[in-house]
Amino acid sequence: MLTVLRVDASARNERSLSRKLADKYIDALCRACPDADIVTRDVGSRPPPFVTEAWIAAAFKAPEDRSPHEQAVLEVSDQLIAEVKSADLIVVASPLYNYGMPATLKAWVDQIVRVGKTFDFDLARGDFPIEPMLSGKKLVVLTSSGEFGFAPGGIRQNQDHLTSHLQTVAKYIGAESVDVIRIEYQEFGDERHETSKNAAFQMAEAQGRKLGQLQAAA
Repeated sequence: MLTVLRVDASARNERSLSRKLADKYIDALCRACPDADIVTRDVGSRPPPFVTEAWIAAAFKAPEDRSPHEQAVLEVSDQLIAEVKSADLIVVASPLYNYGMPATLKAWVDQIVRVGKTFDFDLARGDFPIEPMLSGKKLVVLTSSGEFGFAPGGIRQNQDHLTSHLQTVAKYIGAESVDVIRIEYQEFGDERHETSKNAAFQMAEAQGRKLGQLQAAA
């Protein structure tokens, strides 16, 4: 059975294009693969806590040495990591806020990229001491932006710090491939925005359906 973790990061609800894009993707997937298990984590509406000094102290301590309070500090992180571990597909739906990810999504990333849980650290590896502990997953990023040209080759290709950040940390959540679908021109509200939106919805439906069909046939 395919297990999908859907992470919504938009502060908007009904008016959110990234949420609608995720709806389109997930609906198409589920029509093709009705047995898919969908787990939803809405960090936009229910943000995870930010990392604190107490969190860091607990995370870098051996589990058997943690106090009950330190174990409690890591409870949310443990739950979020368990969701990531159980997922075959992670779908992140997020707007581009000020050229980066919403703070609530960054809080989620910081809770799940954790030593001893999703990566280990060994100085014997030299300049690359961090090694991912998870593998075999796929990450799909569904995003919307007010401006345009953020895709590779676009006029703002170096200004999208949302997808570049997620592509960098993808390996630490076990993602071996990353697909990105974008809606752009939202601030302009003209035909370019409608064209971009329609193309993104079509792509989301097609990719969701294809993945569902592949899973159903497996």
